[in-house]
Amino acid sequence: MKNILVILTLSSLLLSCNEAEQSSKPQPVKQQEVVKPVATEKNNPIDRISVESFTQHIITLSSDEFGGRGPASKGEELTINYLENEFKKAGATPAHGNSFTQKVPLASVEAINQPNLIITSGAKDVGPIHLSYANDQVIWSRRQIDSVAVEASEMVFVGYGINAPERNWNDYADVDVKGKTVVMLVNDPGYATQEEQLFNGNAMTYYGRWDYKFDEAGRQGAAAALIIHDTKPAAYGWSTVENSWTGPQFDMVRENKEADLVAVEGWITKENAEKLFSKAGLDLKQMYEQAKTPGFQAIEMKLMASAAINNEFKYIDTHNVMAEVKGNEQPDEVFIYMAHWDHLGIDPNKEGDGIYNGALDNATGTAGLIELAKAYAQAKPKRTVLFLAVAAEEQGLLGSAYYAANPVYSLKKTIAGINMDGLNNFGRTKDVTVIGMGMSEIDSFLKRHAAAQDRILKPDSESEKGYFYRSDHFELSKLGVPMSYPNAGYDHREKGIEYGIQKSEEYLNNHYHRVSDEYDPSWDLNGAIEDLQLYFLTGQDIINSGAWPKWHNGTEFKKARDEMMK
Repeated sequence: MKNILVILTLSSLLLSCNEAEQSSKPQPVKQQEVVKPVATEKNNPIDRISVESFTQHIITLSSDEFGGRGPASKGEELTINYLENEFKKAGATPAHGNSFTQKVPLASVEAINQPNLIITSGAKDVGPIHLSYANDQVIWSRRQIDSVAVEASEMVFVGYGINAPERNWNDYADVDVKGKTVVMLVNDPGYATQEEQLFNGNAMTYYGRWDYKFDEAGRQGAAAALIIHDTKPAAYGWSTVENSWTGPQFDMVRENKEADLVAVEGWITKENAEKLFSKAGLDLKQMYEQAKTPGFQAIEMKLMASAAINNEFKYIDTHNVMAEVKGNEQPDEVFIYMAHWDHLGIDPNKEGDGIYNGALDNATGTAGLIELAKAYAQAKPKRTVLFLAVAAEEQGLLGSAYYAANPVYSLKKTIAGINMDGLNNFGRTKDVTVIGMGMSEIDSFLKRHAAAQDRILKPDSESEKGYFYRSDHFELSKLGVPMSYPNAGYDHREKGIEYGIQKSEEYLNNHYHRVSDEYDPSWDLNGAIEDLQLYFLTGQDIINSGAWPKWHNGTEFKKARDEMMK
């Protein structure tokens, strides 16, 4: 997941340099005994979900040869060919006419001059502050042109940068930011206050997401937008910002070259934000307090920002990969399993090989699609099952957004779906984390089949991080399609909950969006197999029962679905 589409509650072991080098190459699959939680009949489709083949898919997809699976790279070509061949062997057929692929046109924009951000003040005795690229700030432009610049743009602190009329909240009230540089905090006021009545309390809303904040700044006419990075409410450290927003940035192809966006977007470190606010005669801690208060008024900082970005700009094509098993009774109604196949590619400036292998993120989810396709090909479902491996998730859910806008099956005929973004690599658990638990009726199906595995569902324990809005299912959800985002649990069957938390923290702190996200033969993938069995049984139940799961009242997606189904 890129642009802070963070993998959830999963982890890998920190590899030594020698182990990392060894594990990036295809190796014989380590034999692992799969503990079946539910007794299965002879020739049961669920038995086709195999830890051995699942592991081999991960090893191949995350190998150095695949080069980090960057969009429009040799790694993409290898990935597409591999998926097509494996889907065919699984017994699935092309889902896009006679093709397994759907072309996704993108624009690639890369800042090639490592731009500095210069902050000046009208005070004669105060010199300019130069914020260096990557260490102090990361700025870029999504405008699809060769160069952009802001010159002495007045800076305005706009709190959380939110305009939400339905919540009676507008950080832009009574201030004109046209042509100015807005500075804002990450997350939303509900998280800051922990008041359940304010936004969603501890649980982040879409208003807390970086992409919303940048887009809203553009709608307000700002010239530039800067978010203050703060590790806890952001849910990731500065290294994630540095790795995710440097290098080529992809977006959908826009007819207006995205002129409606701000010219310069970016993050600044909290330490440098403190310096800037001090230079402006403001206390950042006090600004945090004021910003979470209803009726907050934007504050002119009496500082000016300047930056010039030289872009390398080009159009590219990447591809969604899609296979299906046709339903034998209602083939025009479809259930979706989805996962993103892409990762961050290669960074030649990194030490070592610079390959972001993306073993957990998301070779595991992609491998899971193949295993599920094998099971459904034998199961002969009543309604069609679509296996959707989407592109460019790391660049902002672009492949899933393109599919949602150009579906091969009408969204009205799309029953529901399950998204897989990082599967369990540390063993079987007693629980299943459901991101966005309580939002849809899919939970009841998951709960029933989890219980058959002697497991329970638990809500996301880190809802303040807004994970539901950070992966591919969101692009379908926001258009109304009920989607579930289950993930690994924490409570390891033998080692307990502390072990699961430890493994999660290890991954997020040491491997997420880093070149060390490589396959490790010590991984215990039995937990992933048990989860895949759960996802199969849940989907099969929905598909064959004729059910149409609904969003629950109070969710922001229910209205869109209700309108769609009229």
